[in-house]
Amino acid sequence: MAAREPEPRRIAAQNRRARFDYFIEDTLEAGLMLTGTEVKSLRGGRASINEAYAGLKGGELYLFNAYIPEYLQAGRWLQHEVKRPRKLLVRKRELNKLMGAIKQKGVTLIPMQVYFNDRGIAKLQVGVATGKKKHDKRESEKERSWQRDKARLMRDKG
Repeated sequence: MAAREPEPRRIAAQNRRARFDYFIEDTLEAGLMLTGTEVKSLRGGRASINEAYAGLKGGELYLFNAYIPEYLQAGRWLQHEVKRPRKLLVRKRELNKLMGAIKQKGVTLIPMQVYFNDRGIAKLQVGVATGKKKHDKRESEKERSWQRDKARLMRDKG
């Protein structure tokens, strides 16, 4: 019997502008503390983490301003708040490392993507980032354009 290959991650929400607006220095995986209707709604794939950020609250790590829409099939009394702060589950050592990074000037935690791992558990990929200036954004746009042109030339030449 052949070994089963693990399924690729099923992405529920993605922050596509994160790498354009920030220099991502490090990434880590964190668990999300969600209610049942939030998980069902995430599986629908309509969540948004574009304006979201992670931060400290009471010595714990939370995800703020992430939009997870209501699950329409649930009853009215079972619904969750769509933009409530959600607790992030990380190990104590990682939390201490992130607390030190956040206290540095200009360092922030940016959610990169929400996905379901091979066991079906919702995870959040968080990036430790510093903001880019306007000239840095122009430089990365030039680099991306040059890579695209270079790939096109290589493909056309053979």
